Amino acid sequence: MSASSNHYCSLLRLCFDTRNVKQAKKLHCLIIKSLTHPETILSNTLVDTYAKVGSLKHARHVFDHIPQPNLFSWNTLLSAYAKSGDIARAREIFESMPNRDGVSWNCLISGYAKKGSVIESVKAYNEMLRDGSANLNRITLSTMLILSSSKNRVDLGRQIHCHVIKFGFWAYVFVGSPLVDMYSKAGLIRDAKMVFDGIPEKNVVMYNTVMTGLLRCGMVEESKRIFCGMKERDSISWTTMITGYIQNGLEREAIDWFRKMSFEGLAIDQFTFGSVLTACGSLVALEEGRQVHAYAIRTDHTDIVFVGSALVDMYCKCKRITYAEKVFRKMTIKNVISWTAMLVGYGQNGLSEDAVKVFCDMRKNGIEPDEFTLGSVISSCANLASIEEGAQFHCRALVSGFISFLTVSNALITLYGKCGSVEDSNRLFNEMSVRDEVSWTALVSCYAQFGKAKETIDLFEKMLAQGLKPDAVTFIGVLSACSRAGLVEKGQVYFESMVKDYRISPIADHYTCMIDLFSRSGRLEEAKNFIHNMPFPPDAIGWAQLLSSCRLHGNMEIGKWAADSLIELEPQNPASYVLLTNIYAARGKWDFVAQLRRGMKERSIKKEPGCSWIKYKNRVHIFSADDQSSPHSELITAELDKLTARIIEEGMCTEKEDREISFNHSFGYFLLSQDMETKHVKVAPEFFTDNPCVMQHLASLEPPRTLGPTGIEVNFNIRAGNMKILQTHFLYLPGHIYKDVIMYILHEATFWPPFLSTSIMCKEIASQAFNQKPSCCRLCLNDTAAKNK
Repeated sequence: MSASSNHYCSLLRLCFDTRNVKQAKKLHCLIIKSLTHPETILSNTLVDTYAKVGSLKHARHVFDHIPQPNLFSWNTLLSAYAKSGDIARAREIFESMPNRDGVSWNCLISGYAKKGSVIESVKAYNEMLRDGSANLNRITLSTMLILSSSKNRVDLGRQIHCHVIKFGFWAYVFVGSPLVDMYSKAGLIRDAKMVFDGIPEKNVVMYNTVMTGLLRCGMVEESKRIFCGMKERDSISWTTMITGYIQNGLEREAIDWFRKMSFEGLAIDQFTFGSVLTACGSLVALEEGRQVHAYAIRTDHTDIVFVGSALVDMYCKCKRITYAEKVFRKMTIKNVISWTAMLVGYGQNGLSEDAVKVFCDMRKNGIEPDEFTLGSVISSCANLASIEEGAQFHCRALVSGFISFLTVSNALITLYGKCGSVEDSNRLFNEMSVRDEVSWTALVSCYAQFGKAKETIDLFEKMLAQGLKPDAVTFIGVLSACSRAGLVEKGQVYFESMVKDYRISPIADHYTCMIDLFSRSGRLEEAKNFIHNMPFPPDAIGWAQLLSSCRLHGNMEIGKWAADSLIELEPQNPASYVLLTNIYAARGKWDFVAQLRRGMKERSIKKEPGCSWIKYKNRVHIFSADDQSSPHSELITAELDKLTARIIEEGMCTEKEDREISFNHSFGYFLLSQDMETKHVKVAPEFFTDNPCVMQHLASLEPPRTLGPTGIEVNFNIRAGNMKILQTHFLYLPGHIYKDVIMYILHEATFWPPFLSTSIMCKEIASQAFNQKPSCCRLCLNDTAAKNK
């Protein structure tokens, strides 16, 4: 090669190292001007440069003008098309080649493998063997093994393994590493270990590969033994051990491994930081997490998006949302993972509205959400019982195609369930082509939340028939359904099956369901015995449920025990005092009632006042008893006066009937019918005339104040039964005086477990005065949403 050609080749290599296509074109022009007949080696370098900077058109142009292209010329162009994914053109070039060698076959096979085409890769591999085994080399075998591993084709991998042995490549580390990786990913760790032990000279890559496989299969001690036997280790070896311990639930030991690694003086990269921060987040180890954060600052890793995202996630899991916000704001580069970490963190900390806001900010910054981001923001809408925003994200899922992902579909099932639309949840479930355990559990919980015990149990049995394994959340839904339906014996069977057959250790929510199961059915002694046999005392919800049932069934002895236990657990909770006061009052023990009330006064314990709120023009307006803070108070009062006059003029009855029980809210009255078969709730006219929250909305509308068919939604935090917050949405139809609106209540509101959180839809019936079916009547349970407001 001449000096000028050598000089140009060096400059061209610099161009493709820096991916500078403009400079490559300038050099090409200079070559054309200065060299009449450039050497083939220079032309090959030019083809290779254009190919590596992504300009296949120019690469092909240079190739076509080579007078006598050699084998390297052909292989260079073939490799360029194969790597670009244009396998049809690559095959065309391959067929046109006058001569081929092992590199030619490798280019073609790797092109098919990159496209994930197993059949075509195998065909090309067999053609190569027929052309002569001399073409076979370690790169060919490694490519086929990697393809077998990625496609989970162990059968193909075993055949390639036979060829490895047959053609004498079994001692090559370059072939052994993907072979070990294939067997370990398939769970065939014995075969992987056999291959590893059979290779005489192992390098650090081989050790890292086998340790990864062992840790993936849960063989922590064996992996540790191999690690300790390594003559030399790199940072990947340490990171492999740290990540493996985390994957096996040994987060505390993973942090210890990180400490040992730092003492070794090895360079810690972004992946090591990401792994150890994950361990700190899982353990809620804030102090260790802050130390790792300081280490990352000292080593200039905080500007790396992977580390910044891990820090945000760690602080969110440690309930330090302000720290997470600071880290997030300081990140100079954010990707979809960073935004999703912040969004999920808000959701985990009960700040669902902020999670939705983060999603909007992400879109404003030009970041497109992935399926996990969309599923997370839908879950936040579910926690808010916000069907309006949730439906918008549903539309986005349909448009983007993310609806086909399980994370999104499962979140939507939960959303519609929590917002009260079990029909939509069921429809989405039936439309899913693939369902997993989470899909079934979401619908089971939806049915259970509605109190549809038969549907819940039938769906649960279908899930078992499909061979799916229920988890702890599934059993919470099933046990809750049994409790609502009074199926005590069946609930006991499911509880025992959960422990014995599925090896699920009961948590507080399961025990609360069982306490509810016995208490709701009046079997208070059994509930008491069950509590005595629990491995730990009930939580506040469990005691409150027992106390509520004691009030209902008039059991003073157990009620006193439950109240004392609840007061000891949560001294400032007014529910225990109120329920125990009701028990004493029912027995005529007024001295005890007075004593309890004095105790509440001395401890400054007050019942949370009723309040209501509406969202109008993207603002939330909140009202409580005797509230005159609204700037529209005069308009509200005027609207109330007008509506009161209309009601009197229409002759609507406002007298309470003896057969009805009234819930006296600070704004009006809900009248609960004693007809427990249909469980009607009748909304009395006083509710509307005494409700400034409704009037705020009506007064703010411009004439003619028409709202359309959807009505107004107003939220309330009425106390129902055992201290759970009841959020209610009611209907207003323009042109009508809120007359005879009937809503079906599905269950008696005596206990609402928080883990079934958020809402029940009431099927509504309008009187003949309405010409259209109301679409906005629903009862929702949303403890978190009410507190956030």
